[in-house]
Amino acid sequence: MSFYISLILISIVVGALVGGVGVGGFFMPPALMLIANATIQQGVATSLFTFIFTGIVGTVYFHKKGSINWALVKPICFGAALTGFAGAWSASKLSTSVLSIVLAVVIMIAGIYTLANGGDQARAKAASMVVKVSKQQWMMLAAVGAATGFLSGLTGIGGSVLAVPLMVLCGFSLMSSLGAGQVLQIVGALSGTAVNLKLGTVDLGLASFISVFEICGVLLGAYAIHRIDIELIRKFVGTLCLVAGCAFVIRTF
Repeated sequence: MSFYISLILISIVVGALVGGVGVGGFFMPPALMLIANATIQQGVATSLFTFIFTGIVGTVYFHKKGSINWALVKPICFGAALTGFAGAWSASKLSTSVLSIVLAVVIMIAGIYTLANGGDQARAKAASMVVKVSKQQWMMLAAVGAATGFLSGLTGIGGSVLAVPLMVLCGFSLMSSLGAGQVLQIVGALSGTAVNLKLGTVDLGLASFISVFEICGVLLGAYAIHRIDIELIRKFVGTLCLVAGCAFVIRTF
């Protein structure tokens, strides 16, 4: 019973963070390793598979709220579609220790970014949703998508945790970045999962179970981000990222 309760709680929390602040997906692979005794390859692959469904739900919700700028979505998803499968293939070839270190580093970088850019995020949140994408911006977004797709397939942490910080740093609004991140989850997860299914590293039964509760969390987080100030959540998530990343490094050694 405690096994299922733990999975339900972590799934809801991960979903809420993904839907609300664009980060949180990185908690699922380590959680599956700890709670479900999955290998890191299985944890990465199973986690990535679930983000197909959280991405769909998040996309629908953000679209209904008018928070998706589709001009930004096209180039970033184009880039991710080209590299997600390469990331998943690379993950299957890396040793457990190397893959663990990569995952830990990405988690800590996300934490540092989240803690360091509160003011920028607050200003970006109020920025206009109307963005005219120039050729240079299109190429930049495609590059962001390519990097995100590869790392998403490699680590199984979902696209938004990687794309949202990069898009905000490039000058796009937080809400636009969050909306694009929801769509990106679908593309990156589909690209990487195509390889993982062939390799047999996805636990479909486990993925189906946690997807249900992740979706509930996504709806909760998406509802909250459109109504509350995220400063307190930002500090909490950033600190949690740093602690989780450090703990993961220690556990690896």
